Amino acid sequence: MKVLFASSEAVPYMASGGLGDVAGALPKALRRRLIGCRVVMPMYSSIKEELRNEMKFITSFSVPVAWRRQYCGVFEAKHNGVIYYLIDNQYYFKRDGIYGFYDDAERFAFFSRAILELIQYIDWKPDVIHCNDWQTALTPVFYSKLYANSPGYENIKTVFTIHNIQYQGQYGKEILEDVIGIPQSEKSVLEYDGDINFIKGAIECANVVTTVSPTYSQEILDPWYSHGLDTILKERSWKLRGILNGIDTVSYDPETDKDIFANYNSEDFSNKEINKTKLQELFELPVNKDIPVIGIVSRLVAHKGFDLIKAVFDELISNDNVQICVLGSGEWQYETYFKELKDRFPDKVGLRLGFVPDLARKIYAGSDIFLMPSKSEPCGLSQMVALRYGSIPIVRETGGLKDTVHDSGDNMGNGFTFSSYNAHDMLGAIRRALDGYRNKDGWNILIKRAMECDNRWEKSAGDYIKLYNELVKNK
Repeated sequence: MKVLFASSEAVPYMASGGLGDVAGALPKALRRRLIGCRVVMPMYSSIKEELRNEMKFITSFSVPVAWRRQYCGVFEAKHNGVIYYLIDNQYYFKRDGIYGFYDDAERFAFFSRAILELIQYIDWKPDVIHCNDWQTALTPVFYSKLYANSPGYENIKTVFTIHNIQYQGQYGKEILEDVIGIPQSEKSVLEYDGDINFIKGAIECANVVTTVSPTYSQEILDPWYSHGLDTILKERSWKLRGILNGIDTVSYDPETDKDIFANYNSEDFSNKEINKTKLQELFELPVNKDIPVIGIVSRLVAHKGFDLIKAVFDELISNDNVQICVLGSGEWQYETYFKELKDRFPDKVGLRLGFVPDLARKIYAGSDIFLMPSKSEPCGLSQMVALRYGSIPIVRETGGLKDTVHDSGDNMGNGFTFSSYNAHDMLGAIRRALDGYRNKDGWNILIKRAMECDNRWEKSAGDYIKLYNELVKNK
């Protein structure tokens, strides 16, 4: 079995969020299961020099971009046993940053087609091309409409994974001829709601469409979650599947993590108290082991549930004996809110704006509770990392949060949940957690149960392998 995993970002070369983590971890897990998985991604100029020095140039060719052709260089690298192909074009990828440019449609149309052109120049034909998010959504379209019947491309299956349906690759119809270059007779594949929509094309053309959690695969059939794509998803629901993401439990391991203050494991987590003390000192909060610490590591944006937090946190902080450590950046209104909260409650609120990976790990290890009240969350990795470090999550029952965190009210759960997107329902879940914290014996049982949750990539990899095998058998 040979799988070409196509992504616009991948750890360790370039990552801006969860997609990069997945593209770095899933292929590695597949390789451990003896699947021949290789990764293809752009060669961004901001890739670190030490990683560039490990790459070797292997070939170059030109890629059709509508009516013109563009240079494409290919570099090869190997990391954790996985071969990476990096697609080089300085016009498209020698920039500061990954996304958000005026010509993103052209940049990733080029990349999507380069993925297919690459197959002619390497001695390795994939059985499956696994594409991810809108930046590679045109690859199943190009394959279906331009390559499927060409020599050397026969019987390749395509899988398309939606990591976040909010970002769809929506552009005006003028790019159809100037950028994409598929025949006019096939334009209906990409047209949707008056625009060109990359993800819509992938939904139409891929053999299977997956999402990053089972619950999210059902939620996006609902207009409230689908950002306008529910109609086409319902029409193609027979090809939709949800496979839960995992986390890298070797990297995220409190027993060996060098970024936390003291190591511990599920058999002996007494050193978690040291991490808590150091975290309180780091955020300039009073050191008190009996005060529960709530951690928040997140982008400070509305769909992460921060309007709920704004609505009731004054009430919580004023009336409950609790401390809060916040790490993140995002919308001005939420950054300003937490600054004001810290000024008003300096003994209860600690704040660091920005994202500092080693500090995030210190929060996971040092907090007692981890709050994640998202309006929508396709999968979420933070709640799984929090479980791994014994920080008990409080989440809203949506997407992957619902699939990984189960309420402890039945004495078998691993966290605290609430279902309605309602500030006082969230507050109720927080207060149930605070009540649970006061029962030290019960809380220690909950910590152990949380730390022993199995969210490794191996299970997810097994589900993908089963899917790949089904596709290949149906050639």
